[in-house]
Amino acid sequence: MTSIERVFATSIYRAKIGGLRPKAFLDELRMACRSIAQEDCAGQNWSNEAGYMGYTSYASLDDLPTRNPTFADLCERLKPRLADFAAAVDFDMRGLEPEVDSIWINVLEHGGTHTGHIHTNSVISGTFYVDVPEGTSAIRFEDPRLAMMMANPQRKACAALHNRQFIYVQPSAGEVLLWESWLRHEVPVNMASEDRVSVSFNVVLA
Repeated sequence: MTSIERVFATSIYRAKIGGLRPKAFLDELRMACRSIAQEDCAGQNWSNEAGYMGYTSYASLDDLPTRNPTFADLCERLKPRLADFAAAVDFDMRGLEPEVDSIWINVLEHGGTHTGHIHTNSVISGTFYVDVPEGTSAIRFEDPRLAMMMANPQRKACAALHNRQFIYVQPSAGEVLLWESWLRHEVPVNMASEDRVSVSFNVVLA
Protein backbone atom coordinates (compact mmCIF):
# COMPACT_ATOMS: atom_id res chain seq x y z
CA MET A 1 0.00 0.00 0.00
CA THR A 2 1.32 3.45 -0.90
CA SER A 3 0.24 6.94 0.09
CA ILE A 4 1.15 10.58 -0.58
CA GLU A 5 0.86 13.17 2.17
CA ARG A 6 0.62 16.88 1.33
CA VAL A 7 3.00 18.58 3.79
CA PHE A 8 4.44 22.05 4.48
CA ALA A 9 1.32 23.85 3.34
CA THR A 10 1.36 27.57 2.59
CA SER A 11 -1.91 29.33 3.39
CA ILE A 12 -3.44 32.38 1.74
CA TYR A 13 -6.60 33.70 3.39
CA ARG A 14 -9.21 35.54 1.33
CA ALA A 15 -12.41 37.22 2.51
CA LYS A 16 -14.75 40.12 1.95
CA ILE A 17 -14.63 42.69 4.74
CA GLY A 18 -18.12 43.17 6.11
CA GLY A 19 -19.33 45.16 9.07
CA LEU A 20 -21.83 47.99 9.01
CA ARG A 21 -22.32 49.83 5.69
CA PRO A 22 -19.62 47.96 3.71
CA LYS A 23 -20.17 49.92 0.48
CA ALA A 24 -20.19 53.29 2.26
CA PHE A 25 -17.08 52.24 4.18
CA LEU A 26 -15.29 51.35 0.93
CA ASP A 27 -16.23 54.74 -0.55
CA GLU A 28 -14.92 56.52 2.56
CA LEU A 29 -11.66 54.58 2.42
CA ARG A 30 -11.26 55.35 -1.28
CA MET A 31 -11.65 59.09 -0.62
CA ALA A 32 -9.26 58.93 2.35
CA CYS A 33 -6.58 57.17 0.27
CA ARG A 34 -6.88 59.70 -2.54
CA SER A 35 -6.88 62.69 -0.19
CA ILE A 36 -3.79 61.56 1.69
CA ALA A 37 -1.98 60.66 -1.54
CA GLN A 38 -2.52 64.21 -2.82
CA GLU A 39 -1.36 65.85 0.42
CA ASP A 40 1.61 63.65 1.33
CA CYS A 41 4.52 65.43 -0.37
CA ALA A 42 7.12 63.31 1.44
CA GLY A 43 5.44 60.14 0.18
CA GLN A 44 5.19 61.52 -3.35
CA ASN A 45 8.89 62.42 -3.31
CA TRP A 46 9.90 59.02 -1.94
CA SER A 47 7.80 57.25 -4.58
CA ASN A 48 9.41 59.30 -7.37
CA GLU A 49 12.94 58.69 -6.07
CA ALA A 50 12.28 54.96 -5.67
CA GLY A 51 10.86 54.68 -9.19
CA TYR A 52 7.43 53.66 -7.87
CA MET A 53 4.89 54.51 -10.58
CA GLY A 54 2.16 55.92 -8.40
CA TYR A 55 2.18 56.63 -4.69
CA THR A 56 2.82 54.80 -1.44
CA SER A 57 2.79 56.10 2.13
CA TYR A 58 5.03 53.21 3.24
CA ALA A 59 8.08 55.39 3.95
CA SER A 60 6.35 58.64 4.90
CA LEU A 61 3.37 58.08 7.22
CA ASP A 62 3.08 55.80 10.25
CA ASP A 63 -0.09 57.23 11.78
CA LEU A 64 -2.93 56.50 9.34
CA PRO A 65 -5.38 55.19 12.01
CA THR A 66 -4.99 58.42 14.03
CA ARG A 67 -4.77 60.64 10.97
CA ASN A 68 -8.08 59.41 9.56
CA PRO A 69 -10.72 57.39 11.46
CA THR A 70 -11.54 55.32 8.37
CA PHE A 71 -8.21 53.52 8.74
CA ALA A 72 -8.92 52.89 12.43
CA ASP A 73 -12.26 51.41 11.32
CA LEU A 74 -10.43 49.18 8.84
CA CYS A 75 -8.14 47.89 11.59
CA GLU A 76 -11.19 47.03 13.70
CA ARG A 77 -12.87 45.22 10.80
CA LEU A 78 -9.68 43.24 10.22
CA LYS A 79 -9.48 41.90 13.79
CA PRO A 80 -11.78 38.87 13.38
CA ARG A 81 -10.13 38.00 10.06
CA LEU A 82 -6.68 38.08 11.63
CA ALA A 83 -7.90 35.80 14.44
CA ASP A 84 -9.40 33.41 11.86
CA PHE A 85 -6.13 33.22 9.95
CA ALA A 86 -4.01 32.71 13.08
CA ALA A 87 -6.30 29.84 14.06
CA ALA A 88 -6.22 28.34 10.55
CA VAL A 89 -2.41 28.12 10.56
CA ASP A 90 -2.35 26.82 14.17
CA PHE A 91 -0.31 29.62 15.72
CA ASP A 92 0.36 28.96 19.40
CA MET A 93 -0.92 32.33 20.58
CA ARG A 94 0.12 31.94 24.27
CA GLY A 95 -2.47 34.50 25.32
CA LEU A 96 -1.49 37.01 22.64
CA GLU A 97 -3.63 38.47 19.85
CA PRO A 98 -2.80 39.49 16.26
CA GLU A 99 -2.58 43.27 16.03
CA VAL A 100 -1.96 45.60 13.08
CA ASP A 101 1.49 47.07 13.63
CA SER A 102 1.90 49.16 10.47
CA ILE A 103 -0.43 50.16 7.66
CA TRP A 104 0.11 52.09 4.43
CA ILE A 105 -1.57 53.18 1.17
CA ASN A 106 -0.59 51.97 -2.33
CA VAL A 107 -1.71 53.69 -5.53
CA LEU A 108 -0.27 51.85 -8.55
CA GLU A 109 -0.60 53.67 -11.86
CA HIS A 110 -0.76 52.17 -15.36
CA GLY A 111 2.61 50.55 -16.10
CA GLY A 112 3.58 50.40 -12.44
CA THR A 113 4.81 47.29 -10.65
CA HIS A 114 5.91 46.18 -7.19
CA THR A 115 8.85 43.81 -7.32
CA GLY A 116 9.18 40.61 -5.28
CA HIS A 117 9.69 41.03 -1.54
CA ILE A 118 8.85 39.71 1.93
CA HIS A 119 7.81 41.59 5.07
CA THR A 120 10.29 41.27 7.92
CA ASN A 121 9.62 41.70 11.66
CA SER A 122 5.97 40.67 11.42
CA VAL A 123 4.03 37.40 11.46
CA ILE A 124 1.08 38.12 9.16
CA SER A 125 0.91 40.52 6.23
CA GLY A 126 -2.03 41.45 4.08
CA THR A 127 -3.69 43.83 1.69
CA PHE A 128 -7.20 45.28 1.57
CA TYR A 129 -8.26 46.19 -1.95
CA VAL A 130 -9.99 49.52 -2.54
CA ASP A 131 -9.98 49.95 -6.34
CA VAL A 132 -9.34 46.99 -8.64
CA PRO A 133 -10.10 48.19 -12.19
CA GLU A 134 -10.71 45.69 -14.98
CA GLY A 135 -7.45 44.37 -16.41
CA THR A 136 -5.33 45.25 -13.39
CA SER A 137 -2.62 43.01 -11.98
CA ALA A 138 -3.21 39.99 -9.81
CA ILE A 139 -0.83 39.52 -6.88
CA ARG A 140 1.74 36.77 -7.46
CA PHE A 141 2.95 34.49 -4.65
CA GLU A 142 6.15 32.46 -4.97
CA ASP A 143 6.77 28.95 -3.65
CA PRO A 144 9.16 29.56 -0.71
CA ARG A 145 11.13 26.44 -1.70
CA LEU A 146 11.91 27.79 -5.17
CA ALA A 147 15.56 28.68 -4.44
CA MET A 148 16.24 25.09 -3.33
CA MET A 149 14.65 23.27 -6.28
CA MET A 150 17.95 23.07 -8.23
CA ALA A 151 17.38 20.72 -11.21
CA ASN A 152 13.63 20.42 -10.73
CA PRO A 153 11.75 20.32 -14.07
CA GLN A 154 9.14 22.89 -14.90
CA ARG A 155 5.60 22.13 -13.76
CA LYS A 156 2.83 21.45 -16.23
CA ALA A 157 0.61 24.37 -17.16
CA CYS A 158 -2.32 22.39 -15.72
CA ALA A 159 -0.47 21.52 -12.48
CA ALA A 160 -2.56 21.25 -9.33
CA LEU A 161 -2.57 24.41 -7.23
CA HIS A 162 -0.39 22.89 -4.50
CA ASN A 163 2.25 21.85 -7.07
CA ARG A 164 2.68 25.23 -8.79
CA GLN A 165 5.75 27.39 -8.29
CA PHE A 166 3.82 30.65 -8.64
CA ILE A 167 0.24 31.42 -7.68
CA TYR A 168 -1.71 34.38 -9.06
CA VAL A 169 -4.62 35.71 -7.00
CA GLN A 170 -6.93 38.28 -8.58
CA PRO A 171 -8.65 40.19 -5.76
CA SER A 172 -11.76 42.33 -5.94
CA ALA A 173 -12.61 45.63 -4.30
CA GLY A 174 -13.64 45.21 -0.68
CA GLU A 175 -11.63 42.02 -0.28
CA VAL A 176 -8.68 41.27 2.01
CA LEU A 177 -5.86 38.79 1.46
CA LEU A 178 -3.72 37.52 4.36
CA TRP A 179 -0.54 35.43 4.33
CA GLU A 180 2.43 34.68 6.58
CA SER A 181 4.96 37.49 6.28
CA TRP A 182 7.83 35.29 5.07
CA LEU A 183 5.94 34.45 1.85
CA ARG A 184 7.52 36.24 -1.10
CA HIS A 185 5.10 38.11 -3.34
CA GLU A 186 4.95 40.78 -6.01
CA VAL A 187 2.57 42.79 -8.17
CA PRO A 188 3.24 42.47 -11.93
CA VAL A 189 2.80 45.42 -14.27
CA ASN A 190 -0.56 47.14 -13.93
CA MET A 191 -2.00 46.98 -17.44
CA ALA A 192 -5.23 48.75 -16.53
CA SER A 193 -5.63 52.38 -17.58
CA GLU A 194 -6.91 53.27 -14.10
CA ASP A 195 -5.10 53.21 -10.76
CA ARG A 196 -4.99 50.08 -8.61
CA VAL A 197 -5.57 51.26 -5.01
CA SER A 198 -4.97 49.16 -1.93
CA VAL A 199 -4.07 49.37 1.76
CA SER A 200 -1.37 47.00 3.00
CA PHE A 201 -0.47 46.15 6.58
CA ASN A 202 1.78 44.09 8.83
CA VAL A 203 0.61 42.22 11.92
CA VAL A 204 2.43 41.24 15.11
CA LEU A 205 1.34 39.22 18.15
CA ALA A 206 0.79 41.48 21.14
